[in-house]
Order: sequence, then C-alpha cells, then structure tokens
Amino acid sequence: MITIAALVTFYAYNLLSVVLEHHEQLGKRQIRFRDMARDILGPGWGNFFVGPLQFSICYGAVIACTLLGGQSLKFIYLLHSSNGAMHLYQFIIIFGAATLFLAQMPSFHSLRHINLFSLILCLAYSACVAAGSIHIGKSKNAPSKDYSINGSQQDQFFSAINAISIISTTYASGIIPEIQATIAPPVKGKMFKGLCMCYAVIVSTYFSVGVSGYWSFGNQAQPTIVSNFMGDGQPLLPTWFLLLTNLFTLMQVTAISLIYLQPTNEVFEKWFADPKMDQFSTRNVIPRLISRSLSVILATFLAAMLPFFGDIMALFGAFGCIPLDFILPMVLYNVTFKPSKKGLMFWGNTLIAVASTLLAAVGAVASVRQIVLDARTYSLFADV
Repeated sequence: MITIAALVTFYAYNLLSVVLEHHEQLGKRQIRFRDMARDILGPGWGNFFVGPLQFSICYGAVIACTLLGGQSLKFIYLLHSSNGAMHLYQFIIIFGAATLFLAQMPSFHSLRHINLFSLILCLAYSACVAAGSIHIGKSKNAPSKDYSINGSQQDQFFSAINAISIISTTYASGIIPEIQATIAPPVKGKMFKGLCMCYAVIVSTYFSVGVSGYWSFGNQAQPTIVSNFMGDGQPLLPTWFLLLTNLFTLMQVTAISLIYLQPTNEVFEKWFADPKMDQFSTRNVIPRLISRSLSVILATFLAAMLPFFGDIMALFGAFGCIPLDFILPMVLYNVTFKPSKKGLMFWGNTLIAVASTLLAAVGAVASVRQIVLDARTYSLFADV
C-alpha cells in the first residue's frame, strides 16, 4: 500500500501540474486548489467542497503536528526525569506557544529556508529511526516479532482499512496548486523535477522507516514509532541518540505546522486584511497577529484535548486526503482535457477515481467506528 499510494499520488500530482500549466497558458492562472475546482467544475465545488476540504486537511495537519511536537517534548522530558509529574497537555501548550511566535511570518516566501531545513531534518530523523529500529531488532532486548493482525475478522478488516487511510494521509499534500504558484515562470517542467526530488526523499524515508520499524516491532508498533524505543519505562537505545532523534522530530513538525498554517492564514487575511495597504502596516499587522494567534491557540487546544494520533490521521485520510489527492486530480484532468473514452488515459483515471471513492467510503466508516470503540477508554486531555 505504501508503494501503491506513492505511485498513485505521484501520478495525480503530475496531472494537477499539467492542468495548472494548461489553464495558465489560456490566461487563467490558478493559484489555489479551490480556484481549480471553481473554474473547472463550477463555483459550488470550489466554495462548498474543495475549499472546506482543503481547509480541514491543512488545519488537521497543524493539530496533528502540534500533538506530535508535544509528544516529542514529553519524550525528551521523560529521558531526564522518568518520574516527572508534568502531563502531555502541558508540553502541547509549550509547543503551541513556540508555533504561535513563528506563525507570524507573513507568507510562503518567508518559509523557503524553513522548507529546506525541514527536508534535511526529515532525512536525519528517518535515518535515526531506521538505525534505531534495526539496532533494537538485533539486540538481546529485541521484542518478540509477531506480524499477524489481531482481533476478529471484522476487526482485522477495519483495522487494515484504517491503516490504508493513514498511509493516504502521509502522502497527501492538499496544497499542490499553492506550491506551484510560488514557482517562477516559466513553470513548465519545474514542477515535475520538484516532484521527482520529493518522491526520492519519500522512497528513502517512508520505506526505510516503515520496513525497519515493522520488522523490529511487528504488530506492537506504536502510532509513533519512537514510542517503541522505550521498554518498561527504560530506554532501549543510548539517551543521547533518543534525544537527538526527538530534537529532529520536534524541529520537523514545527516546520510542517508553519507550512500547513498558510491556507488558514490566507482565508483569514482575505476576510480581515486590506490589500491596498502594505502587509507590514498597522492596519494589516494587527488583524494578522490576532487571526493567526487564535488559529494556533485553537489547534493547540484541540491537540491537547484529543491526543490520539492514529485515530485522527485515519479520520483525516478517509474524509479529506483521499478525495482531495486521489480522486479530484483524475476528475479535473478528465474534465479539462476530455481524453477519448476509448483510450487508456480516460479509463485509467476513472478506475483510480472510482476505486479511491470506494476506499474513502469504507475508510470513513472504519475511522468513525474505531473512534467510537476507542472512546470507551479515552478521556479528554489524556496523558498518553
């Protein structure tokens, strides 16, 4: 599924890029996902489907990253104070406060250096996790390896669908048009090179972490694999190594949070900012400060209140990422270029869209089912 999702999303994002280039050549430059849906499918699709969907995915990513940031801080804290009294929500608040400060950067352009830094961190974090998993898997303290799926046949089926939804979330972007809009013209060919580089990183990170983590821990793998690096409250790796890995993770999720705040920021600033005035004028700085601060505060509150990473990722995957990144690119391409119904392009795109629609429908049921089941043992602001 990791391989299939990689192939499908790489293909889908290239289709989106081709559609964007086509409309730009026609003099209709589209810089947002909802602009594409509005111009190609109609105003209702842009305003009432794609817009809210994209907003939810991006804001959901901010919530998930805030939760991961808090968990990384707590992990670092427990390395030095295993019996410490601080709770997870306190670390989430600390991470949210740091994000609150950094979120005041005006635009994507201001984030280009952070994006590069994030890329380096991604490679470093993945290398550490893969090396740590392999070391633990070969050590005398290696956990017993069981690769079966637990539970009844029904539980196994829905768990597998949940896993597919989570995998789709890890590949989802939701902001491909916004990214392409930042590329200096002429755009032709540049996005393909960017995607090739992106997926080279994906292959070297997702696969190394996924394979090594599952080989080492099997069905005991936690929602965040670093959690498996502790056994019975004791570190299974050198403390300095765990500290370094979590620092990489912490900085990485900070960068991702800032990137995925941008669509939310753009919506608020469209409502409250004055485009006729300079972005650093008092008239625009104060509304930007208030709206971005409230956005981060709400994300921090939700992350602290619902600290259940796996269930949240499955929910976002089924309801948001699969429709936006696996289905819509195929539809937008077919509607724009109207390939022959006798050709492979039309039926290939249609097959992917239909299969993804079915998967999204079953995934929605599976994710909601899992949340309902887990709600029996969950508590708000849980210290997990």
